[in-house]
This record gives sequence, structure tokens and C-alpha cells, in this order.
Amino acid sequence: MALLIKNAEWIITLDSEGHRYQKADLLIEGPAIKAIGFNLPPGDGDEIINARGKVVLPGLINTHHHLYQTLTRNIPATQDIPLFPWLVTLYEIWRELTPEAVRLGAMVGLGELLKTGCTCSSDHHYVFPRGQGNELIDIEVQAARELGVRFHATRGSMSLGKSRGGLPPDEVVQKEDEILADSERLIRQYHEAGPFAMCRIALAPCSPFSVTPGLMRDSADLARRYGVMLHTHLAETMDEERFCKEKFGRRPVEYMADLGWLGPDVWFAHAIHLSDAEVALLGETKSGVAHCPASNMKLSSGICRVKDLLSAGARVGLAVDGSASNDSSNMWNEMRIAYLLQKLAYGNNGLTAEEVLRLATTGGARVLGREDIGYLSPGMAADLILVNFEELGFAGGQHDPVAAIITCGDSQLVDTTIVNGEVVVREGRLVKIDEIKIVRQANRISREMLARAGRRTGTNYYAYPKR
Repeated sequence: MALLIKNAEWIITLDSEGHRYQKADLLIEGPAIKAIGFNLPPGDGDEIINARGKVVLPGLINTHHHLYQTLTRNIPATQDIPLFPWLVTLYEIWRELTPEAVRLGAMVGLGELLKTGCTCSSDHHYVFPRGQGNELIDIEVQAARELGVRFHATRGSMSLGKSRGGLPPDEVVQKEDEILADSERLIRQYHEAGPFAMCRIALAPCSPFSVTPGLMRDSADLARRYGVMLHTHLAETMDEERFCKEKFGRRPVEYMADLGWLGPDVWFAHAIHLSDAEVALLGETKSGVAHCPASNMKLSSGICRVKDLLSAGARVGLAVDGSASNDSSNMWNEMRIAYLLQKLAYGNNGLTAEEVLRLATTGGARVLGREDIGYLSPGMAADLILVNFEELGFAGGQHDPVAAIITCGDSQLVDTTIVNGEVVVREGRLVKIDEIKIVRQANRISREMLARAGRRTGTNYYAYPKR
């Protein structure tokens, strides 16, 4: 049975020619797009979606997240402070993560992403509290399968605890042989290399201030032996730059180059504090960057030089980052913020609306090493969204449908999300799970985590930091 989308107001393909179809149809067979055109006839038994008044777009692609952080967003004690003290405060709460908490965090974050137009997401899980086992990535993979989202799970890690000069407490770091063994297990068990893969694994030591140079090199060797990608945080704050200079005698990007961590199989989260030479180097090596505008603004980290990176040849995608530094997993909102922030940074030479939309689609696909998602064309994966233009948020602003997507409307206007040919959001609601049940469970376990951490540390996490 096929799925036929009929009478779309617009189909925005974002293919290399920038084709746009008005009053058109799109046919899906299995996991792939079969045809785009006019007056496409339905087959026997085909499901038909009437898309009158709706715009069809490629699904958005989120290139960096920390799903467990959906349980620790909007905590008063973590508001209005910079990255390092923010992390130190939250590490104590994240020590309370359990397998149940990881599952609920994934269900909440991935569900919110699907409802705001995201069809493929990566996640960077690097907190493995002592005594909670190594199966936390497995739990995330199962949650993604249950929801029906395309998923790039990155096996994060921290091995440099406070006792050895790192930032995180020793209770959330692991031994390096344990990290590498579990990384190999996950690749062998879950990584799908072929087209339309629903799950891929990448290796992701957390950051220069939480892992050793040895783990960085060993992770790169393991990843390249299996042909999977590499991911880490980089150049997010000036504190990180000072740390790298003091500990390694190198700027963060220079340090990555020394470790062999540059190239088309590597992408970095943030990459804000870059020199002109470093921008050029990331471009020359075709390294990737996950731009996280909302998080960077909230933590006062700075503004990523997206325009310069793209001009240099780097691969750049969009990302929501962890919900504790964004308070949302809303890709729709992230596009608008990215558009406005680059206007602030570059003036009228900032990114256009279409460039931002491509950042969130084709750009994300390139960052994640995908050639089967990111735009709409026959033979591509059927990952797409339907946005309702017959809403007040778009009234009077539909003269350019792409610009309207970026500058008008709100996140509630995503009517339908289709992943791999399957409808997973219909009329703005998740198809496969009981949203209210998940919300109530997540709220419960979030409160329990804060209560346990508060008793252990003697901290009132409901008190705002003194200024």
C-alpha cells in the first residue's frame, strides 16, 4: 500500500535546483518517495492525505542533543550562569539518572522533536552514573524505535573526573577500556550502514575538559575501523579555550588537529570561538558543525560564524542542544532563532530564510553523513512534514512560502510528520504513544531526581543563584 499526499498548497523540495511545486501531489511507496507531480492517481488501497492549505517540506534534522536533559530543564539554580558553573551544578543532579529516567527523557525529547517537524535526530549521551549500567544508549535506541524517529545515537563518554583535573565528579566518569568495549558493542549491535538506515551509531567523547587525549585517539581509531562517525563539543566558551591552552598548550581546534579529529567523518557541537585560520581549516577538512543558537544565547557563549564556515566549505547543520540549556527540543523555533541571530552577527549579509531552512535539512544530512535524507525527490527517503498554512500565524505572510516557514507561524502548525514512509504525527499529536502519560511520568521522575540530589548535596535547586 502506498501513501498519496494530494493537493498540497506547496511542495518545497530543497533539491539542488530548488524546485517548488504549487497545488501538487507526492506519492510514497514503502520507505521512499515514488513521485512528485500533478494529478497523481491513487492506487487500490492507497492511503490519501488531503493536503489542501498545507505546505510539504523535507523533515528537519537535529544534529546535536542531550535527551536526558529534558528532565532537568528550567531548574532555578541553573538559570543565568555560564557553562562551567552550570555544568558543575547539573552534574550533581545528573548523577541521579536511572534507566527509567533515560527512557522518559528520550521519549519526551524525541517526541517534542517529531511534533516540531524533526524526522531525524542525533543524541549525545555521555553521563553514565556509577551503578546504573552500560545499557543507557540501548534504552534510547528502543525509545526512538517506539516513536518511529530516525536516530543517530552517539556513544558519549567522560573519563577525566575531578580527581584527575577534569570538570565532572568521579561518580559519572568511566574507565576507558569499559567505554571502548561498550562503544564497539553498540556499533556491532545497532549501527545500520545502508540507505534508509533508521539507527546509526557514532562515537562521542564529551569534551576536552572531561576526557583524556588517549580516549580521543582510541575512539577515533575504533570509529574509523568500523566506518562510523565521530562527534564532540568544541570551542563553545572562552573557559574551554583557556582550559585547552593551560592543559594542552593548544587552542581547541589545534588540539583536535593534533588528535586526528578533523575530516568529513567528524562533526563538532558549537564551534563558536574560532580564528580565521581555524574556520579555514574546518572548511578545508570538510569537518562538520552543529549550530546551536538558542543554547549559545542562553549560556552567553557567543555566536557561531555560520556564514564564514559555509563560505570556507565546512558542513553546517542546525541543532537544539540539550534541553537544560535550551529548555526546548523545538526545531521549528531553532530555525527562527538561527535566522535572527545570523542577521545580528552579519547584518544584511546574514543567512537568508532559504539558507536557514537548508541548514536544518540538507545541511544536517551532510553533517550526519547522509545522502538519503534532507530533500524531497523520487528515490529519497520519505521523511517529510506537512505544515498548515490555514492558521492565523501565517495569515498575510504567504507571499514567499519558505520565508513564511522561518519568520511566521509557531510550532503548533506542524500538522503531520512522516518518517520512512510512516505517519508518526497526525493533526499535531504523536501517533504511537500516550503523550499525557509520558508527561506525567517525566514530571514525577524529574522531581525525584532533584529531591535525591538536594538531600545528598544539601542544595536547594529551587533557589535562583545570587547575582
